[in-house]
Parts: sequence; C-alpha cells; structure tokens
Amino acid sequence: MFMSSIVAFLVLAVVYYIGEFVGTKTKAWIPSVFVIATLFLFGYWTFFPKDIVALAGMGAPLGGTLVIMLCITHMGTIISIRQLLDQWKIICITLAGLAGMVALCWFICIPLVGRAYVIAGLPPLTGGIVAATMMNSAAAEKGLTTAAVLAIAMYAVQGFFGYPLTAVCLKLEGRRLLAKYRSGEVQVNKNEKVDTTVGNMATSDVLKYRIFPEVPAKYSTTALILAKLMFSAWLASLVAKVTGINMAVIALLFGIIFTELGFLEKNALHKAGSYGFLMYVLMIFVFAGLKDATPQMLGECIGPMLTIIVVGVAGMAVLSILVGRILKVSWEMAFATSLTALYGFPPNYILTEESVKALAETPEEHQYLLDSMLPQMIVGGFVTVTITSVVIAGIFIGLL
Repeated sequence: MFMSSIVAFLVLAVVYYIGEFVGTKTKAWIPSVFVIATLFLFGYWTFFPKDIVALAGMGAPLGGTLVIMLCITHMGTIISIRQLLDQWKIICITLAGLAGMVALCWFICIPLVGRAYVIAGLPPLTGGIVAATMMNSAAAEKGLTTAAVLAIAMYAVQGFFGYPLTAVCLKLEGRRLLAKYRSGEVQVNKNEKVDTTVGNMATSDVLKYRIFPEVPAKYSTTALILAKLMFSAWLASLVAKVTGINMAVIALLFGIIFTELGFLEKNALHKAGSYGFLMYVLMIFVFAGLKDATPQMLGECIGPMLTIIVVGVAGMAVLSILVGRILKVSWEMAFATSLTALYGFPPNYILTEESVKALAETPEEHQYLLDSMLPQMIVGGFVTVTITSVVIAGIFIGLL
C-alpha cells in the first residue's frame, strides 16, 4: 500500500495519541506503551507499510542513534551523582532477578520446550534488541531456524507482559510512597524547588561541583542545549570505542558528571523545549521493531515463548523480591526494576512518568515520586538491558 510521508506521520501521531489517551483515562492501569504496541502490531498486520516509520522521517539515524544518545544523555541531567550511588541496592536486586530468571528457565523450561529454544530465547528476555540479534544470528548459523525466529519474536512481544506488570507495581509503590509523604513520615529536600514549566521535574539552584560558568538565560537557546548534549554524546562514543563499554552507559554517566560540573543544564531537554518530541520519535522508532513479528512467526513460537516468559518472570519475581526484602526495598520496587529487563529504555521512563502523573495531586508530590522512583527505574534498565543481557547472550551463544 502506498502512503505519503505526510499521511505516515499523521497515522503514527494518531496511534500514539490513542495510547496516551487510554493511559491517562485509566490512570495508567492500562499503560500507554501497551496500547501503542498493540496498535502497531495490528497496523503491521493490516495496512501499515513495513517502512511507515522511515516514511514519516523517524527512522535511522534520527530515530536510532541520534535520539537515543540525546535522550540517554538527558537522563543523566535529571539524576545526580548522589542518586546514582544510592542505587547500589537496585543493581543487586536486578542482577538477582536476572539470575532467578535464568536459573528457573534452565531447570524447568529445557525439559518442557527443548534446549535450543531456551538458549535462543532467554538472552532476549533478559534484555533488548542487541541480545536478540546476537542469538538470532547465532541460531541461524547453526541451522536452528525456528530458534532464530524465537529470538526475534521474544524481543517483539516480551513488552506486552512487562508493561502491565510494571504499571501495577509502580502504581502500588507510588500509593505507598504518597501515604508516607502525606502523613509527614518523609520530607522532601527543601533545597530543591519544583520547576512547574518543564513537567514538575526537580531542579537544584546550587551545583556543588560546578566549574563551568552558568550561561545567561537569553543565550541558553534550544540549539546550544542540543549542541552540548550531542557533544557529550560524541565524547561518550569515543570513550566507548576505546574501552569497549556500551556507549549508552557512558553517555548516561557523562550526562550526570557534566551536569554536576555545570556544562549541561539540569533537565536539559525540557529546558530546550525538545523533550516531548524527541521522546515521541524514540518511542515510535522502538515500536518499529514490531514490523518483523508476523502472525506466522508468533504462531510457530507461541508455545515455547509463553512457557519461557511465564517461568522466567516467575523466577525473576521470586529472587528479586527476596533480595529486595533483605536489602529493605519494597517488593513493588524490587519487581518493577527487575521487569525493566523486558523492555529497557525508554519505556521504563514513560511508565514511571505515566504512573506519577496519575497519582500526584500537587507539583510537590510529582517531584517526590519522580525523585523516589525514576532513578531506580533508569538504573535498573541499564543494568539489565544495556549491560547484563549482552553478557548473557555472549555466554549462551557458546552453548548453542
């Protein structure tokens, strides 16, 4: 079916808005990302051209590397060094969750669905597209065609399980935190203020480690802010080539460090007036990955895939909640951060923001919930998807 660029952009905007509307209307009990993913899948199975995202101008490199690096560097501008160091418990919990997923699937799923399916399907379940691509290629080289398809199918549909489970956990955690906040049991740092013009995100008047002078507001334009973000992302890409560390991880760290030094503005993309559009482009690009999930593919893999997902998530829940209990982290937050393995960034950001928006009644409550939950979800996503899943995939390739 022929579709012009204008129509393609219009269709995608309407689909995305329907998801946002449902998410807002149901107060995030039906998360927007779940609705959008469902509509994308239906669209690809009916009237969407396979290249609809590229037609709309949101394919690579804009929708890929450029927006990913901008948005990830921006994540660093809203997380302080103190908040990052505070997340050591989340790192332990998410690693435990992945260990529980792998262990339970290994002992239960291999007798049920076969060794090749488990080895090809587990790494994508513990992470994102990189792990899925690695296992797809490795299985195809071994002549394991169905197992190769399973790896991609797992990546394409695992979010359908992760989105609603995470939404429930975040809503329950948010309600628990708000009850403490409203009763006066916890206090918000009075040195921070709420910036009501950029989504009620927390901003600080004083940067402890600032070495760069503050740019006057009239000169701090959209172009300058984007240029500084992309410069930071470029430096991250150079360091990644030298060290072999994933450049997304380095970009997040550089975003945090350069914000503390005063080079990057806090909450940079919001201040540039670009956050909403860039996040929209990034999410559209992510959902474009569903174009390969054909009904035939899903039909062939549905049995093994559902078995691995159900058993894997159960193993993740048990061990992450157990470790969370030991480290005195609520079961809701422990499970939610581990579930980031099923989708990563940016859905972890969107799901958190959507839950906070549904629960908070004042800007102060909005700030408190974001400060309490967002750093944990962001760190959880990077530990599971960006780092650990690639390591697991590298090990499992040798087991095929």
